[in-house]
Amino acid sequence: MNINASIIDQRVTGIVEDHPEWLPEGHDLNKKKSAAFVLLCISTCLELPLDEAAELMTEGGNDAGVDGLHIGEVEDGEFLVTIFQGKYKVKDLSGEANFPETGVQKAVGTVSVLFDPYRKVALNEKIAPKIEEIRSLIRDACIPNVRVILCNNGVQWAAQANHWIDEAKKDYGDKVDFIHFNHDSIVNILQRSKKVDTTLTLSGQAIVEDMNYMRVLVGRVAVQEIHRLFNEHGDRLLERNIRRYLGLHTNRVNTAIHNTLCDPLRSDKFYFYNNGITVVCDKFDYNAFQKSDYKVQLKNMQVINGGQTCKTIQETLNHGGMSGLVGESAYVMVRIYQLAETDKDFIQDITYATNSQNPVDLRDLRSNDEIQKQLEIGITDLGYTYKRQREEGGGGSNVVTSSIVAESVLAIWRERPHQAKFRRKEHFGKLYDDIFKALNAAQALLAVLIFRAVENERKRPTSLTPPDYMPYASHYISMLIGRRLLADMSISLTEVSHRNFHQILKKFEDQHTQYHANAVKDVAEALTACYGKRDVSLQQLSATFRRGDLLEYLPAPFPF
Repeated sequence: MNINASIIDQRVTGIVEDHPEWLPEGHDLNKKKSAAFVLLCISTCLELPLDEAAELMTEGGNDAGVDGLHIGEVEDGEFLVTIFQGKYKVKDLSGEANFPETGVQKAVGTVSVLFDPYRKVALNEKIAPKIEEIRSLIRDACIPNVRVILCNNGVQWAAQANHWIDEAKKDYGDKVDFIHFNHDSIVNILQRSKKVDTTLTLSGQAIVEDMNYMRVLVGRVAVQEIHRLFNEHGDRLLERNIRRYLGLHTNRVNTAIHNTLCDPLRSDKFYFYNNGITVVCDKFDYNAFQKSDYKVQLKNMQVINGGQTCKTIQETLNHGGMSGLVGESAYVMVRIYQLAETDKDFIQDITYATNSQNPVDLRDLRSNDEIQKQLEIGITDLGYTYKRQREEGGGGSNVVTSSIVAESVLAIWRERPHQAKFRRKEHFGKLYDDIFKALNAAQALLAVLIFRAVENERKRPTSLTPPDYMPYASHYISMLIGRRLLADMSISLTEVSHRNFHQILKKFEDQHTQYHANAVKDVAEALTACYGKRDVSLQQLSATFRRGDLLEYLPAPFPF
């Protein structure tokens, strides 16, 4: 029995026992375990809580061989789609079984079918709206980059499967990537919180200074040294890096880095093209008697900026035959800061300053803002727990995350439902002040509870025939409920506070069914006003809600 496979089987069993509602109905334990394994892979790979990962599950009849599907946001006219297909050996925990060749062949065929907006294919109700959303984006001239994550509790596929993948890449180029993900991958990610104590070999001379009780070292490192370091320690070096790795084939900057490294006429100038790498550590030491080429010993090394550069170097040099193409004179600048454990706030300031020039998910960077701390106190006083940071973990009906607050508030109180759903990466960036300015805990919590109730109805509809547009409409329905609730209470948003929170919440809970029905009716009438009586495809519906076209057809906000 493989130890890592056994660890993962234990986690899979725990999901089956604790959350049967996320898994296929019936008494087939093998089927439930297979689904739980896919769920665990999605959660680990995308760094999502299990309940959010469960929303991405598409397994069932007519699923086109797709067990899970995630659609990223559009950036620079491109978006990332991640497809999961899982194969789980329930009785064989040796970790030696290959991913089935037939599974790879099916995955290759799936890509050719699902991303052609003109191909008709029968799909179940879980996956159909997602596929049509993708096709709608493609029709709007957005380009998909596809990652196919093939998951099993064994080893990679055999050689024949590589032939099918290579043939597919001839058609799709670098827009499709097939990745093997298994029990070892999951355990490696779970273990990456371990501290990294290592040695970094510099090239040439370096500058070392003591500044305000902190130490700084600036030098240059051969890209082969970065390659060795990341092959040895992996993503544990990026625990504090907010971007992690965006992927070689899904990011223009990373592709440019790759191309420069592989160009014999430019690789020796890589040092000048790249912004360099920023490292923090608890302590660094070197032989001061040397004049150059220091071997620097680092305690608890972390890369807080330049993670994309490091991972692209690693992937480029790991690619068959590429390491010989990258010249030995390819270097990258490195800045090493020795900071005490008590300097956590300063580390966060450095991380923000060195990463905020590009659009990234800034939730963790904003977590120490005064408004976030105030919301934490206020929401706690109202009987709930507010999670400002992703790594805080934990879940349950009384737990509220900053991300769900941002999404709910933007949709309901700021009345931008399309931006709430389709511009999530900007919630803690460009849209941060619009969302959180003058927001109190009662307003934030009320928005979350309204949105949760609407989402619960979408996931488990009480109607036997829910409308086709329901998968796209939650943010609009939530907004309409918020409008009507305040109108019924005869108050404006600025009057919502801890003093009347429980009274407003009781009103909503008592009449939730009616509020939801009225909002659904308003959306249906708006769609009729927009399209008339003709049939509207899922692709058109997806585009309508994404662009915000429906806002002008919805009832105007109630006057106060």
